[in-house]
Amino acid sequence: MSSRSAVFDPSGGSLVIEGDNLEHLGSLPDGSFAMIYLDPPFNTGRAQRRVRTTNERRPEGDGNRVGFAGRSYHTVRETLAQYDDTFADYWEFLHPRIVEAHRLLHRTGTLYLHLDYREVHYVKVMLDALFGRDCFLNEIIWAYDYGGRSRRRWPTKHETILVYVKDARDYHFDAEAVDREPYMAPGLVTAEKAARGKLPTDVWWHTIVSPTGRERTGYPTQKPVGLVRRMVQASSRPGDWVLDFFAGSGTLGAAAVETDRRFVCIDSSAQAIEVMERRLGAHAQVLRRP
Repeated sequence: MSSRSAVFDPSGGSLVIEGDNLEHLGSLPDGSFAMIYLDPPFNTGRAQRRVRTTNERRPEGDGNRVGFAGRSYHTVRETLAQYDDTFADYWEFLHPRIVEAHRLLHRTGTLYLHLDYREVHYVKVMLDALFGRDCFLNEIIWAYDYGGRSRRRWPTKHETILVYVKDARDYHFDAEAVDREPYMAPGLVTAEKAARGKLPTDVWWHTIVSPTGRERTGYPTQKPVGLVRRMVQASSRPGDWVLDFFAGSGTLGAAAVETDRRFVCIDSSAQAIEVMERRLGAHAQVLRRP
């Protein structure tokens, strides 16, 4: 189903929206989403043009944002910008969108931010400043074993997902709702435990989307639905709203459909919208550009 005029209705159905995410996010109500998953474009074109050292130190004091709030936060940002012009552009691109994500999270909500190893340490500084360091919940490592093998370094076979909650004292997390995984050494546990499986840790071994598998949509950066489903199960309840405004192939929407959640997926790419319309169209209203 396609439309150009529908608007977000917290009591209504799921949406796929074509357009600039920052333009659309401002129209969404505060605190609407129990869980937000973001897989922004990786800034893989960074070039370290100017390497500088700095003696800037974290100020002494109390508070949950020591070292990143106020002047110190800006000092870190300026130092990174001096180090890498391209990163400064990435920061300017991502920062206002993360501000919106914080606003849109429910009081008990959780953000999952999926990042490349080139950016994760920089972006964590940003998240510590915006959410507060005490709201950092986990660093999840998604490990897989597929692709090329470098002989000049250890082959890179992981990505990082930073997990932040809006309120460090009151957030939703349901470990029992998550799909369990096999024990790596089932002979070391009872048969009952082996049959049930174990709860995941913060290291997730999960295959990529198979190039010949049924899940494959043809979208180049598609993520496995099993990976995102685990986040949805842990950090939202059936009937809750979940959001992805770098939606790509719509994996969050697919995971939401499987787990009885409602979703908003936003992307500016016409190709992404076409993929999501085929994949999710029966479960969502598709809003295209006028």
